[in-house]
Amino acid sequence: MSGLEIERKFLVKHGGAFKREASSASHIQQGYIPAEGATVRVRVRDDKAYLTIKGKSRDGGMTRYEFEKEITLDEASHLMRLCKGGVIDKHRYLVGVGNHTFEVDEFHGANDGLVMAEVELGSETEAFEKPDFLGPEVTGDKHFYNSYMLANPYSAWKQLVPEEYR
Repeated sequence: MSGLEIERKFLVKHGGAFKREASSASHIQQGYIPAEGATVRVRVRDDKAYLTIKGKSRDGGMTRYEFEKEITLDEASHLMRLCKGGVIDKHRYLVGVGNHTFEVDEFHGANDGLVMAEVELGSETEAFEKPDFLGPEVTGDKHFYNSYMLANPYSAWKQLVPEEYR
């Protein structure tokens, strides 16, 4: 897949309400290969692997170019050796709301306690129904980029997040 990725990110209220509404859950581990001007991610999601290249964000962090290709687990294992800074470890829950699917990520390790949701849109102005578990929008805030959290884990800056979302 390649093209523009348009997404908005939100903090999620604690309590796990999103889990009761989820249609599926998966385990994700991902690392980042250093690159100038782009983000290069290697991801293993359950029994599948992907190589993703994302361009720089625009429109306040909502839109950027994305290329993604499925790769073998063996290829992912080799590429993970090129990743710097460790691995992001999380569980992802898919929650359908109206005409959209929210991807809710519950982080582990040094990012434990952070729960975020994102929704992909067809345009920057597309309307969507907001589920009750959504909190404040964090689209474009670098703290909430997975690649940023490798070098600057949530445990070091979680006091910046309102207490009801920690």
